[in-house]
Amino acid sequence: MIWPPAFAGVHGRVGLAWNALGRYQKGVQTLDSISPAAPAGALASPAVARNTQPILDVLKAHLPAEGRVLEIASGSGEHAVAFARALPRTTWTPSDPSAEARASITAWAAEADLPNLKPALTLDAADPDGWPPLDVQVVVCINMIHISPWSATEGLMTGAGRVLPDPGGLLVLYGPFREVDVQLAPSNAAFDDSLKARDPAWGLRDRDAVVAEALKHGLHLTRRVEMPANNLMLLFRKVG
Repeated sequence: MIWPPAFAGVHGRVGLAWNALGRYQKGVQTLDSISPAAPAGALASPAVARNTQPILDVLKAHLPAEGRVLEIASGSGEHAVAFARALPRTTWTPSDPSAEARASITAWAAEADLPNLKPALTLDAADPDGWPPLDVQVVVCINMIHISPWSATEGLMTGAGRVLPDPGGLLVLYGPFREVDVQLAPSNAAFDDSLKARDPAWGLRDRDAVVAEALKHGLHLTRRVEMPANNLMLLFRKVG
């Protein structure tokens, strides 16, 4: 599948579409075309190849050496495989509400055959009451917040606040954000416009609004890391 040109760009990893129940559902591919190198049944994105190493560098610096990680909105599964391979002492559990995405995760995982990569969970960020019982120390969410309604961010914070240990549980976000003290890059402004044209409920989120929502659930912003292509990583710790 190839997404429309308005979705192409450095930020893209996942596409979301409303399903019949009125919830967002992750599409199987991002804003880039499928790579011919993907195993049968899997999806691939050049955007993942571009941002994996910068994200991994931050994860290596902040994840527990033997951390138990839940990835929300894993999409194609390429990040899950790359991070599980690079962090062999961690346990990495991908998840996604889309059956097609989970099939892609399964295909990549079968090819990688990594003992620390767990089967993908059926998990919807917007429905934290539907999350299964989880024993994790870290929740990672890459490129979801801006390509989903605000309810998905609210659900993510609710769910992360419930499953992360107190104190010290870690929530990691990656993607483009609006910041009141930083001029919005032209590429981010154009990307925001394209998202809102697709769905008015989507778009770049105000960093302070995300931080405030996290704080409601005991998640405190502890680090802001500037990333390539005008993206950020935001790290939150569970405290109280």
